[in-house]
Amino acid sequence: MDEMEAKLQELEEKRAKARKGGGPERIKRQHEKGKLTARERIDFLLDEDSFVEVNSFVEPRYAEHGMEDKEAIGDGVVTGYGTIEGRLVYLFAQDFTVMGGSLGAEHAAKICKVMDLAEEMGAPFISLYDSGGARIQEGVESLDGFGEIFKRNIQLSGVVPQISAILGPCAGGAVYSPALTDLVFMVENTSKMFLTGPEVIESVTGEQVTAEELGGAGAHGSISGVAHITTPNEEECLTQMRRVLSYLPANNMEDPPRLEDSGGLTKNTELQDIVPVDPNKGYDMLAVIDNIVDLDSFFEIQANYAQNIVVGLARINGQSVGVIANQPQHKAGCLDIDAADKAARFIRMCDTFNIPLLTLVDVPGFLPGVEQEYNGIIRHGAKLLYAYTEATVPKITLVVRKAYGGGYIAMCSKSLDADLVLAWPTAEIAVMGPQGAAKIIYRHELKEAADAEELLAQKVEEYKDKFANPYVAAQRGIVNDVIKFEDTTRRLANTLEMLRSKRTNLPERKHGNMPL
Repeated sequence: MDEMEAKLQELEEKRAKARKGGGPERIKRQHEKGKLTARERIDFLLDEDSFVEVNSFVEPRYAEHGMEDKEAIGDGVVTGYGTIEGRLVYLFAQDFTVMGGSLGAEHAAKICKVMDLAEEMGAPFISLYDSGGARIQEGVESLDGFGEIFKRNIQLSGVVPQISAILGPCAGGAVYSPALTDLVFMVENTSKMFLTGPEVIESVTGEQVTAEELGGAGAHGSISGVAHITTPNEEECLTQMRRVLSYLPANNMEDPPRLEDSGGLTKNTELQDIVPVDPNKGYDMLAVIDNIVDLDSFFEIQANYAQNIVVGLARINGQSVGVIANQPQHKAGCLDIDAADKAARFIRMCDTFNIPLLTLVDVPGFLPGVEQEYNGIIRHGAKLLYAYTEATVPKITLVVRKAYGGGYIAMCSKSLDADLVLAWPTAEIAVMGPQGAAKIIYRHELKEAADAEELLAQKVEEYKDKFANPYVAAQRGIVNDVIKFEDTTRRLANTLEMLRSKRTNLPERKHGNMPL
């Protein structure tokens, strides 16, 4: 074997060793836990044969504290770039088979390198977490590595889409990196995400809780709201990550991709059968959304959290839109603290990436109660007002049924700079519901009436005729048009097309002071 052949063989041997990660036994243990390896995840996520690895030969910086004899090619993380549906993305996948995927200085440096490339190239950045946390043997340099990653998460925020998947443990300070990204995916019974683990909590507070109860996909998908999407297995998680990217542009300077073959426009002939005229009767807003947007295009986000409001990405005539809608099936569609937070963050994400907003309104107002007031419904509700008004993308509002009081204003009313406000004939726009309004306005007459119930019923009908309909608002230009159910999608598509070239000049400032 000549010298050149020897060098080439050495290269191939090193590459083969890097691809094996922690070796067959550790890979077997990974599979026994129902988990894919880092490289298997990358192969599943990206287009076939598109992955190009960066810094594959990096090893830990120090050989001490019991690490002297440990070989760790790649330093517990695989980094690089590839394509999803032909579009460039950068990513890292922590390798739990190599030192538990723990983060040291070189591990962090590898991640930072591809994050910098994502920013420079204007391409989405994907993070696949599966790690035992900070590498204790490297001390403060490990913590400094986390800080460098957090800084880049913030620098990339609003520049390129950042999507995270928790595919194993993610604990301690490490949780703040995915928390800083746009979307967080978790897998049921596999993902674990918490700042302090069950043992620490029990030792400090005496509370007993399992890791699943504390930081599993169920807890973060329905209680904390940290997880945006939860899936039953890793393959579904990675599939849904591919899907959500199809709605997003590569960066904040581009428009979202548009599907030319989106199934065409529908006439929505079933809509009037879904929505009851009676404002006190519930119905499923998801059925309304599915009958408005392109076939099978609605991608719901945070489906199990703050279910009184629905948010998600969809397409209308192939164009990406962000949908925000009250859900009458939960808390009558009232706005509360969690709903305001959920909607406000989604609105800001859409605005960041040039995705028009479609708001479907059926809201009786903000949820009353001492708990809501004490926990800051005023502060949290203000986030929703702020997010809508701050957004410069096209904003279309459709009043489906009731729109009362502060809830009407908060759900992208004309006064919050909605570009076009439409209403169905079922719409009721008023300071409050007819029943409550009549009781207040005519309280003296009702006290003195011989038949208070009959008088109240009469006054309620008078109030409905005079105020609780879309035409009073339309007369004042607060509603731009009242439309037929069957014309809805066509009208929305036409309006989106009309608003494509929207430009907004904002006052010069560093940034506003959002009520966080």
